[in-house]
Amino acid sequence: MTTLVWFRQDLRIADNPALYEAAKRGPVLPVYVLETAEQSGETHPLGGASRWWLHHSLEELKRSLPGLVLLRGSARHLIPRLARDVGAQAVFWNRCYEPHAIDRDSEIKNALKQDGFEARSFKAGLLFEPWELKTGAGRPYKVYSPFWKAAQHLEVGLPLAAPVGMVAETYKYGESLQGLKLLPENPDWAAGWKHLWQPGEAGALSQLRSFLENGLQGYRELRDRPDLPNVSRLSPHLHFGDISPRQIWHETRKRLAGNDDPKSDGTKFLSEIAWREFSYHLLYHFPHLPSRNWRPSFDAYPWRESPEDLRRWQRGRTGYPIVDAGMRELWQTGYMHNRVRMVVASFLIKHLRLHWRHGEAWFRNTLVDADLASNSASWQWVAGSGADAAPYFRIFNPISQGQKFDPEGVYVRKWVPELKNLKTADLFAPFEASKEDLDRAGVVLGKTYPHPIVDHASARRAALKGYEAVKQAGQNAA
Repeated sequence: MTTLVWFRQDLRIADNPALYEAAKRGPVLPVYVLETAEQSGETHPLGGASRWWLHHSLEELKRSLPGLVLLRGSARHLIPRLARDVGAQAVFWNRCYEPHAIDRDSEIKNALKQDGFEARSFKAGLLFEPWELKTGAGRPYKVYSPFWKAAQHLEVGLPLAAPVGMVAETYKYGESLQGLKLLPENPDWAAGWKHLWQPGEAGALSQLRSFLENGLQGYRELRDRPDLPNVSRLSPHLHFGDISPRQIWHETRKRLAGNDDPKSDGTKFLSEIAWREFSYHLLYHFPHLPSRNWRPSFDAYPWRESPEDLRRWQRGRTGYPIVDAGMRELWQTGYMHNRVRMVVASFLIKHLRLHWRHGEAWFRNTLVDADLASNSASWQWVAGSGADAAPYFRIFNPISQGQKFDPEGVYVRKWVPELKNLKTADLFAPFEASKEDLDRAGVVLGKTYPHPIVDHASARRAALKGYEAVKQAGQNAA
C-alpha cells in the first residue's frame, strides 16, 4: 500500500511524523513540489537567499531519499495526479501555517478525500499547534511573556527516530534538482556560501551539537554580542525543517539536567525557540500580520518615501558603522546577528522613517532564514505596530549600540574594513573623529566612507513627532 509523502518545510528524515507514519504502512513515495507564488497563492514569495538554501537542503534530502521526486507546478494539480499515477492509497504531509498554505492544503485534502484517497497531516514544524495555547478567556495570546509561561506547562513530545527499513517506491518522471533553477546565476552572488553554511539534516545536527558544546555557556548575556559566537545559527535549519524544534528542545533540556532556573543560559535559549512559536501563533490568528499594521492606529504614521535612502540602507552605506556592518554581513552571508537586526530595523523605521514593509521585503529576499512568521512579527515588534511591541519611543542609538555590544570593534572592523584603522573610540561615529585621527586611519569621509545619511538627534525628534499622529489615531478610535 503506497503512501505519498509530500515534503515542504520538513526536509529531514528523523522526527518527521508524516514520513514515520507512512513508512509503518508500506512503500513510500517522497515528493517535493516547487510552486510559483501564483500557483501556491503566496503573497510573500521565497527570496533569492532562501532559494539557495532550499536547493542545498533538497540536495541533502535526495542523498537520504534517492527516490525523492521533484516536481514544478501547482501542488493542487500535481499531488492528486501523482497519487493516481502511482496507485497510492494515501497522501501524508506535515502542516504549514502560512495563510496561503492553510488554504491550499485544505483544498488539496478535500480533493483527495473526494477522490477516495486517505489524506492526513501532522504536526512537525512547531512545538505547539497555534490553537493549543489560549488565554484564560479562550483567546489567542497577544503578549509574549504569558505565552511563554503557559508554554512551559505543556509537554513537548519526544522526537521520532528515522524510519528503519523503509521501502521507497520509484517514479521515472520528475525534474532534476538543477531543473528547478533555485541557484543564482550571472552573477553567482552566493559563490562563497557553501564555506559558511551546511544546509541539510546532517549540517543542522552538527550545528546544534556545536552550539550546545561551545556557544550555550554564557548565552543569556553574550547572545547580544555580534563579535562573539554565542548564537545558535539554527534559524535557517529550522525554517526549512532540516531539524525540528522538538529535537532542539530535548537536546537542550538534556544540557539543563534539571536546572530550570529562568536565568540559566539553556532556559533563555529555549525561550528564544518559543519566540518563534509565538510568531506562528500570531500569524495563524492574525493572518494579515505580514502585510498590515497589527495595530491599526499605525496607519496614521507619516512615513517617508525615499528610494535613495532605502538603497543606501540596503547596501550598508548609511554612515553609521554598526548599521552598515549588519547590512553588509547580510548581503555577504545571508545572515545577520539578532541584536544587529534590531538596530538596523530601528534605523530604517525610526531614523529614516521608511515603512517596515520595505525592511521585511529586503530581509525576506536576502536572509537564508526568512521565515514569514518571525520576519513579520519581528519587524512589527521593532516598529511598535505589532503585538507585544517595543514602545515606539524606544529608538536605538546606533552609536551607543555599537559601543555597548561591539566594545572592541571586532564586528565593525570585519564588515566595514575601510574603518579598521580607526581608534575604537572613534569607530562607531567616525564623523565625530578629528581630522588628524581620520587621516591617520586613511579615512576620507564622503569618499572612502560616507557621511551620515541622517543626524541621530534630528531623526529621533522627527520620529517622535510622527508618533503623535499614531497616538491621536489611537485616542480617536478608543
